[in-house]
Amino acid sequence: MALLPILHFPDPRLQKVAAPIERIDDEVRRLAADMAETMYAAPGIGLAATQVDVHRRLIVIDISEAHDQLITLINPRILGQSADTQECEEGCLSVPGIFDEVERPAQVEIEALGLDGQAFRLKAEGLLAVCVQHEMDHLEGIVFVDHLSRLKRNRIVSKLRKQQHKVL
Repeated sequence: MALLPILHFPDPRLQKVAAPIERIDDEVRRLAADMAETMYAAPGIGLAATQVDVHRRLIVIDISEAHDQLITLINPRILGQSADTQECEEGCLSVPGIFDEVERPAQVEIEALGLDGQAFRLKAEGLLAVCVQHEMDHLEGIVFVDHLSRLKRNRIVSKLRKQQHKVL
């Protein structure tokens, strides 16, 4: 396994829409394992392939405190979502150090393939629902800051650029 570099907003590669995975093979399983290792090391609770500059429909998530409940979603799609919403503070490995409130459906039901190639359904609520929707947004080229006002987004871009100049 290997740690993968994570793209940082506003990198335009984060705006690419991910392509479906046609075949689940050793390459896909290796990518999922590398993504999980990268997510845990970051540390984070979710990572989409788009964030590591692989534009394929693959997500890894683990919201457990013990980091022992890894969920791998291949070609996920939302089957349904609740009308009621929840507002939750979100952060993102691609937008380090930035957190803000995002409103999303409180519950979602998705269908995806597992690493074994078998389709499964997942009903998610609470933090898991937020994480699933956040990561699925990445597959569509959407970063959580895209849900914020233009003013907030511009402030975040300015702040991140200042941080990058300090590093350089």
